[in-house]
Amino acid sequence: MDITFLNPGVDDMVQSILAFQEEGETGFWSQPLYHFYPQLDRTCAALPFPQRKEYIARTLRTVYTQLEDTINKKVRLYSHHWAVCRGQINDALADAFRVDCAGLFNDLRCHVSMNPIAPRFLRERRFDVFYLNSERGAVGLAIHELIHFVWFYVWNQLFDDSYGEYERPSLKWILSEMVVESVMRDPRLSSINPYFPREEGGCIYPYFFDMEAGGTPVLDTLDQMYRAQPIREFMQSSYAYCLEHEGEIRAHIQKSEGCASLS
Repeated sequence: MDITFLNPGVDDMVQSILAFQEEGETGFWSQPLYHFYPQLDRTCAALPFPQRKEYIARTLRTVYTQLEDTINKKVRLYSHHWAVCRGQINDALADAFRVDCAGLFNDLRCHVSMNPIAPRFLRERRFDVFYLNSERGAVGLAIHELIHFVWFYVWNQLFDDSYGEYERPSLKWILSEMVVESVMRDPRLSSINPYFPREEGGCIYPYFFDMEAGGTPVLDTLDQMYRAQPIREFMQSSYAYCLEHEGEIRAHIQKSEGCASLS
C-alpha cells in the first residue's frame, strides 16, 4: 500500500466540512468544527442549512488563506513520515488479513484538510486527515483508515456484497470501526500510533469504550474473538454477534451521539 498526501484545495475542504453540517446531524459530528474555528459564530448552527452553508463556506475560505502554507508544509511532513513507516505497516496488515498488502491500494490519496472530522471514501480510495495532527498523529490516523480499506477488501471477497453497505450508519460500518482497536494492538502498529492505547485518546470512537451487550463490554468480546479466530472466520462470527446485539449497540451509539449534541 502507498499513500499520496496532498492539499486538495479549499473547495474540496469546504465540501467535506459541509457534509457534516446538514440538518439532523448530531453534535458529535457537527460541533467539533466550532471548537477548532472560533472564527465561526456558534449561533449560525441555528440557521437553516442553505444560510448556514453559505456562512460557513465564506468564513472558512477566508481562514484557508491564512492556513494554506501550513497545510502545504504538513503535506511534506506527513509524506516523509509515511515513507519511514510504510514497510512495517504493510507487513503488519499483511499478517492481520492474510493478504499481500504491498501489492494492494498503491493509489491511495490522503487529503490534508481543514475538516476536523476525517472521512474516508472507500470506492474513491481516499481519506482525509486533519491538518493539526503531528506527523506521527497523521500516520496513526492513516493506519486506522488503511485497516478499513483492507478489512473491506477481504470482507467483500467473503460476503460478495456492495461497497454501498459499508458506510455510516450501517452495522457493517459500526463493526469495522470497532475492530480497528484489535488490529492496532500489533506492536508494529501501536508503537507508531500516538493515539494508542485508550489512555492516549484511543484509535476508535470513544463511545465504543463503555458499550456493553448482554452485560459484557463489546470490545472485549470482539477482541477475544479476533485473537482466537482466522480473519475470515472472525468477520463472520463478529458480524453475527453484532446482528444479535444490534439493538443494544445502536441504542448506545444514539444515546452517546445525542449527549454530544447537547454539550
